[in-house]
This record gives sequence, C-alpha cells and structure tokens, in this order.
Amino acid sequence: MAAIEERGPDVAQNGTEPSAAAPSLMSLPPRAKLTILGAILLTMFLASLDQTVVGTALPRIVTDLNGASLYAWVVSAYLLSSTVTVPIYGKFSDVFGRKRMLMIGVCIFLAGSWLSGASQNMTELVAFRAVQGLGAGALFPIVMAMIGDLYSPRERGRFQGLFGGVFVLSFLVGPFIGGWITDNISWHWVFYVNVPFGIAALTVLAIVLPSAGRRKASLRDLDYVGIVFFTAGVVPFMLGLTNKGNVTSSGQLASWTDLNVGGLIALGLVILAAFLFVESKAKEPILPLDLFKSRDYSVSMAAVFVFGVAMFAAVIFMPRFYQTVRGISATASGYYIWPLLVGLMGGSIGTGLMISRLGRYKWLMTAGAVVMLVGGFLMTHLTAGVSDWVLWSWMLVLGLGIGPAMAGYTVVVQNSVPTNRLGVATSTLTFLRQIGASVGLAAAGTIFSSSFAGRLPTNLAEQGVPQSLIAQLVKLAGALQNVGNGRALLEQALPGPLQALIPKVIAGADNALALSIGDLFWITLVAGALGLVCTLILRDLPLRSAAELRSGAATSGGDGGVPAIGASVSESTS
Repeated sequence: MAAIEERGPDVAQNGTEPSAAAPSLMSLPPRAKLTILGAILLTMFLASLDQTVVGTALPRIVTDLNGASLYAWVVSAYLLSSTVTVPIYGKFSDVFGRKRMLMIGVCIFLAGSWLSGASQNMTELVAFRAVQGLGAGALFPIVMAMIGDLYSPRERGRFQGLFGGVFVLSFLVGPFIGGWITDNISWHWVFYVNVPFGIAALTVLAIVLPSAGRRKASLRDLDYVGIVFFTAGVVPFMLGLTNKGNVTSSGQLASWTDLNVGGLIALGLVILAAFLFVESKAKEPILPLDLFKSRDYSVSMAAVFVFGVAMFAAVIFMPRFYQTVRGISATASGYYIWPLLVGLMGGSIGTGLMISRLGRYKWLMTAGAVVMLVGGFLMTHLTAGVSDWVLWSWMLVLGLGIGPAMAGYTVVVQNSVPTNRLGVATSTLTFLRQIGASVGLAAAGTIFSSSFAGRLPTNLAEQGVPQSLIAQLVKLAGALQNVGNGRALLEQALPGPLQALIPKVIAGADNALALSIGDLFWITLVAGALGLVCTLILRDLPLRSAAELRSGAATSGGDGGVPAIGASVSESTS
C-alpha cells in the first residue's frame, strides 16, 4: 500500500491509473511468452528487412517505372513518415494498449506493402512507401515496450539484445533476398513478400497476446495539439537533413545555408521549440517532459542520440568504399562489411545476456563505449591499400563497441520509468536514435564531400598527374567519387594521349575517397566520447527480478532521496 501512495502524485498528474500490462503479461507461462516474443520479433524483422531488401531492388524499380528523379524519395518517404509517428504510437500504446496499437501498425504496414508492390509509377510508389512508414512507426517502439511488459528489468537484457541480432540479420539476408526476388521473380514481390509473414504474425498476436495495458484516459484528453506541432516541426527538420544529402547540378552536396536545407531545419527547430511549450501544458503529452527530471532517463536519451550519430557512418559509407575503391558489386558490398555486423550482433546479444546475469549495466556499457572509440580510431586509418583482413578486424572491433549501446540503453530507460509509460519512453528512445542517425549522416555527407575535394589534388599529384590537369579534374570531383570513378567523363576530358593517365587519375581518386571515408570516423570518435561521458554519469542501479516486482520489495532511489520516476513502485502495483 505504501508503494501505491508513493506513486500517487504521478497518477494524479497524468489523470490515469498505472497499466495492468506488467503483472498480467509477466505472469504468463514461459511458453506463451516465447510465442509472443517470436511473433513480435518477426514483426520487427519485417520492418528492418524491408529497408535492406528495397535498397537492392531500387535500381530495377527505377528503371521499370522510369523515375530516376524520385529515386531518393522511395527511401525518404518511408523514413520520414515512420520517424514522425514513432512517439505518437508510443503514447497511444500506453493509453489504448500495446496489442491494439501494434496490430493497427502491422495492418497499415501490410497495406502499404501491398500497395507499394502494385505501384504503376514512381509517384504511387513514393506515396505508398509513406503509408508503409506510417505503419512501421508502430513496430519498433511497441515491440521493445512489449519486452518490458513481458519480462522484469533483470530479464529484459537477454531479450533486448535480440533486437540487435534481428537488426543485423536483416542487413545480412536483405541484399540477398532483394536481389534474388528481383532477378528471379519480380521487384513487385519485394513488397508482396511482407504480406504472408505479417498475416502470420498478426494471427499469433491476436490469439496469444492478452488485451492488457489500456489506461483510463478519454479521447478528448489526448494531445492533439502536440501531435500537430510535433509533425509540423519534425517534417521540415527531417526534410532539411534529407536534402543535405542531395547532389546539386555542380556535382556537390547541397549547402547547409540553402533554404531547402538550413532554412527547413531552422523552421523545424522553431516549431519544435513551440511543441515543447505545448507539451508542458498538455494533460496527456506525447512527450512527457517530466520524465526528463530523472537523471538516468535524460542522460540515457542524450546518449542514445549521440550514439545514433556515431554508429551509422560505417554502415552507410563502408559499402561505398567497397563498391568504388574495390570495384565490388552493390549486393556483394553488403557482405564485405560482415565483421561489423557480426560485431554488432555479438555485442548486442552478449551485453544483453551479461546484463541479465549480473543485474547491472553501467560498466558493461562503459566498456562497450571504450571499445567503440578504439574501433573508430582504427577506422580513421583507412586507406585504399589496406588489406581486407586488417580492415575486417577494425570493423569487428567497432561493431563489438556499438552493440552494447543498441541493447543496453533500452534496458536502462525501461528501468527508469513506470510501466504505464513504457511505450512513450521507449518510443522517445527510438525517435532520438533515428534523429541522431539522420544528423550523423547529414554531417558525414558534408565532411566527406569537403574532405574529398581537399584531398583530391594532393592524391592526384602523388600519382604523377600533371599539375596543369589537376585543376580541371577537381571540377569532376562529384563524378570521381561515384562507382566507376566517372570513367566516361574522364575519357571525354582527357582525349588522345592523355587517356593513358586515366588509371593514375582513378588511383588518386580512390586514395582520396578512402582517406575521406576514414575522416568520417572522427565523427564516431567525437560522438562516442560524448556517449562515454553520458554512460559514466549513469547510476548503476540494480535491475529488479520478477520476484522482487511481485513482492514490491525492490525500489529504485531517485534524485533528492525521493522515488525515481522509473521506480519499481509503479511496476509492483500497476
């Protein structure tokens, strides 16, 4: 009873009662839990696989639909709509129940998949990919929140680690599946294949998952004004970051000062500032600001953002290194980064298992951050001539360092909030990780372009290219960094006897490109160092077991000697 009284202010503030999801789902038989776990992991695998499968099929899709001008929007529309909806689904899952919102999200995702497969032109495909994203926004945060419903904080680590494994598995099998379906059946089936697996997951969820977790809230209390401001702010912000990756007519990346880049980002930030004011007044905010009063929660969110900045440069730019410098095909290049993915999977799953075994997390995650810094530093030494085995060892170290951040912070955040707010807390974590990745990729694109332009003249000179030609070749920097090094343009720019210089030009361009990609890992080092600082600030609170939750014996101390926002009192009484 004392625990209920301690949570009283929180209940009164939200106008709702704690969720009943934790005791009802945690008390399910182990077999039922594993069945639910299998269904929700399959659901998440579909969403993560979709991103890698579509990338392989895109060149054929663009050719068939004659839509090269909308190439990037096939990915951007999905990313934009899924990012915007993540916090909304998280909040709604706390209010209306995980089962209901997850099944709605899966249904929208499958509808978008079917419509995308049936697209007859690029405009339709972009629109239907946006529909797919509207459903995908529900999958990641709700699935991770459901792990919190099913298992105690002490147990969650081993299962949260599986998410890193699913994410990596999608990267490993996605290019193969996408390429095989596109070559042997039709690119339409890249989207259609989601439907039977999604229906199977829906069937299991409908049968096995209890309809638990709904809170007592009125529809009129929901934060509709906040949703409008949030969407109005995130959309231009994400569009600005997306436009930063676009190449202008001069062959260079768009500038931060362009209106469709910096202007949109600034507009988005202004509206998001207004959104924070709206949230401070809302009765049922989609982003509860009071959660940030908890040191562990706010520090974890900051860490997730900076680790998001740190971790995606390697995944995106290393395939480019293999395609351009090593001449590997697009599909095969995904497999040449296998050590990074193996490290990610091993680090994520291994850290999750260790967290569950030890009941602690801080020093495991600190060690992971240090290993990430070591791996990032090694990757700054990337050159065109580095051997595959040396490079693979560097990527393995980097992956082993990144993995703990993927699994650990979800456990920390879920351990620092009450169960009736697991959904919104987990979705905020997912949202900040995606925003961090977008910011990191935009920054990486700028640094890469600038570094390549600066390194190209020196590397051309080292290959013996005459100074009189270097200024002319620098103007072709955009083409020289592409797959094939713009050989056709070089043949036009270097007629007659000068064509004998083409191998030297390509070698110089490859060296400059490799060194420029190596420069990107300074982003990993800086962001990783900030993440390490955040990790050191965390308190190493013990994770509670199911028995402790049932007995109500375990509580987490908060700042100032009062129960933390995430104290177990809410879980033991909800």
